Amino acid sequence: MILSASRRTDIPAFYTDWFLNRIKERYVLSRNPFNPRQVSRIDLSPELIDCIVFWTKNPAPLMVRLNELEAYHYYFQCTLNAYEADVEPGLASKHVSLVDTFMQLSEEIGKERVIWRYDPILLTDKYTLSFHIQHFAALAETLKDATQRCVISFIDFPKRTVSTSRALGYREPDLNEMHTIARAFSAIASENGITLETCAEAIDLSTYGISHGKCIDDALISRISGKPLHLKKDANQRAACSCVPSVDIGLYNTCMHGCKYCYASFSREALLQNRQNYDAFSPLLCSKITEDDVIRERKDAQSKTILQPDLPFVSS
Repeated sequence: MILSASRRTDIPAFYTDWFLNRIKERYVLSRNPFNPRQVSRIDLSPELIDCIVFWTKNPAPLMVRLNELEAYHYYFQCTLNAYEADVEPGLASKHVSLVDTFMQLSEEIGKERVIWRYDPILLTDKYTLSFHIQHFAALAETLKDATQRCVISFIDFPKRTVSTSRALGYREPDLNEMHTIARAFSAIASENGITLETCAEAIDLSTYGISHGKCIDDALISRISGKPLHLKKDANQRAACSCVPSVDIGLYNTCMHGCKYCYASFSREALLQNRQNYDAFSPLLCSKITEDDVIRERKDAQSKTILQPDLPFVSS
């Protein structure tokens, strides 16, 4: 089983205590986001977990406790963008320290296991093509010895966020703009020895040496774990997503970074309620079991006891 922690929230930044308590207890409960009364019980015994994939914008709280994960294989997807407080209000003041944290994490666990995400790419009158190219170049120069891979994606607004995003002046790059960004980013990445991949993008950018990536990557996990894995694409993800199956243990509307483009925290009311429910010792993240819940054992990533399809990842 591959554990995703998590496409739905930033567990390392906000829920490290909860996560490591689950590791100690060797199990976790996870609600199906499309049928909340359906709950999976997931065995976290190290011999059953092929790898843990962390998605985060701030790994610092977990990074200082990695010794508690010695029995597990894992890697990090770390987002570092160039947006300011108008887009990423909870992160803008931390940009310098987050870059330092990224580099420290790489030094500790190895650059193959720290993947840089520059996503989602959105455009405004302020965040222009030249803005992104300039800031991507600066970050690539800084991170060139701390990572081997960078993942990019272009903003894809879920229906529920379209009106809000447009009111903020955000827009998706058009086809020509995507090619302009790809051409420039590819040259920059190549100069800095970084492989560039896309996340859940249908557009073919192979002309620029950019391939379709797997954020949940069986080839990488095979190298990290020393166990050969050959898995099919996760059928519960979008057609353009190449990830292999994983089990996600996060919960929507629990991330507090406040990024304006985020699909995973879309209800302020739900966010506040979930935070009130947070208990670092609960088997469920920001939730408690009720008499109406049905708990079923989740055997592996292919299990049909519970289907938990996720939206395309946009780091929250």
